[in-house]
Amino acid sequence: GKSSMFISCSVEGVQMFVCSGYHSVPPEEEKFLQHKSDGSKRPQFTDFEGKTSFGMSVFNLSNAIMGSGILGLSYAMSNTGIVLFLILLTCIACLSCYSVHLLLRSAGVVGIRAYEQLGLRAFGHPGKILAAVIITLHNIGAMSSYLFIVKSELPLVIQSLCSVPSDWFMNGNYLIIIVTVCVILPLTLMKHLGYLGYTSGFSLSCMVFFLSAVSVCRPNCRVHVLPGKQPSKVTLLPDLQTAYTIPILAFAFVCHPEVLPIYTELSNPTKRRMQNIGNVSILGMFIMYFLTAIFGYLTFYENTEAELLHTYSKVDPLDTLILCVRLAVLVAVTLTVPVVLFPIRRALLQLLFPGRPFHWLSHITIAVCLLFAVNLLVILVPNIRDIFGITGATTAPSLIFILPGLFYIRIIPTNQEPMNSRPKIQAACFTALGFIFMTMSLTFIGLDWTSGEKRSLGGH
Repeated sequence: GKSSMFISCSVEGVQMFVCSGYHSVPPEEEKFLQHKSDGSKRPQFTDFEGKTSFGMSVFNLSNAIMGSGILGLSYAMSNTGIVLFLILLTCIACLSCYSVHLLLRSAGVVGIRAYEQLGLRAFGHPGKILAAVIITLHNIGAMSSYLFIVKSELPLVIQSLCSVPSDWFMNGNYLIIIVTVCVILPLTLMKHLGYLGYTSGFSLSCMVFFLSAVSVCRPNCRVHVLPGKQPSKVTLLPDLQTAYTIPILAFAFVCHPEVLPIYTELSNPTKRRMQNIGNVSILGMFIMYFLTAIFGYLTFYENTEAELLHTYSKVDPLDTLILCVRLAVLVAVTLTVPVVLFPIRRALLQLLFPGRPFHWLSHITIAVCLLFAVNLLVILVPNIRDIFGITGATTAPSLIFILPGLFYIRIIPTNQEPMNSRPKIQAACFTALGFIFMTMSLTFIGLDWTSGEKRSLGGH
């Protein structure tokens, strides 16, 4: 009877008082809490009723998943070969879905839908700080790689559109500041993430255009590929450059900091509904990633660069279709930045002002400071692959594997699932996999840096 009551509680998402050890709640209040589905969340997380629809939530989560990683996938495929790439991509996608499941189960037991609060419940204050720091580092890495694309691509697009000799607006550093102030800042000042569903939908449609153009462009670009460079067979033996493949792929499906904020704003929030949003988003992005990677790879083979758009611009910088594609990708990555900024701001607010209701001043100040910091980073850091490789190898495994597994083990009560039960053992293996994965990626990258001579392959 106890377990069935627990399950019904967790589906309602109202068991903060009921199931987390506060047995002093009188039955009348318990009933009241079960009816009012948001009553159990502390007001600082859900100071409003969730109103975001299923579709908008899928758009937001897909937008959070689909970032600049998509541009590195053809390069990853040129290093691993098609078969190994498909196997790796499938594994990472399935593991990401399982990870969302672990997060939702943990949040269901605690009755709190915030990554940092899960950290607090699992490991006390250090856990909260750790979660907030990892989310901040990861999402700043993501934002900087998006803005880096704007910095490297926008001047080239403007140059192709209007054949003016190099002027101040040909300088990428000025351009990212203009884009940040005019487009990104207003969007980050929205009160709720749900409002960004429309821009996320538009961003995704830009990427669908990018995908269709990459597949259409293939015959036109093949002519320009250097002769004698095409491999006769699909390679299965990875070379040292595979060091970057695994982090690029891991970076490709990280949406975990966004899962709980989107869950908070979901209308009719149940665990199953949120899990379906996660699965639909990850599946959609899986298909899109694989198609983009394979079309890009089959066009250029080993000539594929770390950033796909650069490879295309070498073929014919003035081609109208390629110009439109580059513009579409720029719009898409620019519109992803605000979605990625929300979890950082939430993490910082949890650290600095826990328990404080929504306040416009802190909301705006944190956004402005973060954008300022990221702009500085992008103006000073030289190569996009370094950003991908290092952030992917450290924070992505933490967010996908290590933290969700640890939270699950610590938060689900042992009287309900003892440590030797199958779900707990699975979660422990999942966490161990994250550590293996992190060590492996960092070792690879270290080797690649020390051997030095291959570095030019991923350059611009």
